[in-house]
Amino acid sequence: MRFAVIVFPGSNCDVDMFHAIKDELGQEVDYVWHDTDSLEAFDAILLPGGFSYGDYLRTGAIARFSKVMKEVVKAAEAGKPILGVCNGFQILLEMGLLPGAMRRNESLSFICKPVELMVENNETWFTTDYQQGETITIPVAHGEGNYYCDEETLARLKANKQIVFTYQHNPNGSLADIAGIVNEAGNVLGMMPHPERAVDELLGSADGLKMFQSIVKAWREAYVVNA
Repeated sequence: MRFAVIVFPGSNCDVDMFHAIKDELGQEVDYVWHDTDSLEAFDAILLPGGFSYGDYLRTGAIARFSKVMKEVVKAAEAGKPILGVCNGFQILLEMGLLPGAMRRNESLSFICKPVELMVENNETWFTTDYQQGETITIPVAHGEGNYYCDEETLARLKANKQIVFTYQHNPNGSLADIAGIVNEAGNVLGMMPHPERAVDELLGSADGLKMFQSIVKAWREAYVVNA
């Protein structure tokens, strides 16, 4: 399986993501610059955290216009797994690939610490190696991770089981304790916590590794077993 780590000006978690895939997961991975015009060679797309374009205007607001994002949309429509972490989640929201928006943390302060998450849906591309209701520890590092959507959207997220992760102890004021959501098709996940920073016990937790293992397992079942 071959992963693409999209790199924008201001990305700073791309190296962590690359390491998680190459050294911990043992899969092929390449850095892909923001002006790339094709992602056809890749099986999964990863949008890392950081401060794309300095977070000018709004988080993710400029990155959404990068040439590569048209290819990310095509990949999403083709059913490829796409994971956006932190700033990557913010970009997916700006693109409209996921519903809702991000606001400043309720404390108006940057938060950087491990948090406990509840696995609300273990039937997605990203969560099959977790148990339903399992509590996992993944670090957060953001200033604008306060997820918000209107009541109609929230009701739809709940009805479609699109809320994948919730905070056990909400660190940022996020609506309904939401830490991560998936699109209706189930192949695009956005989350504020950083699973790529939790892939080895030396980092304090290896709970994030199961997410990447889930992606590989789902991909093999979809494209290798049935080939």
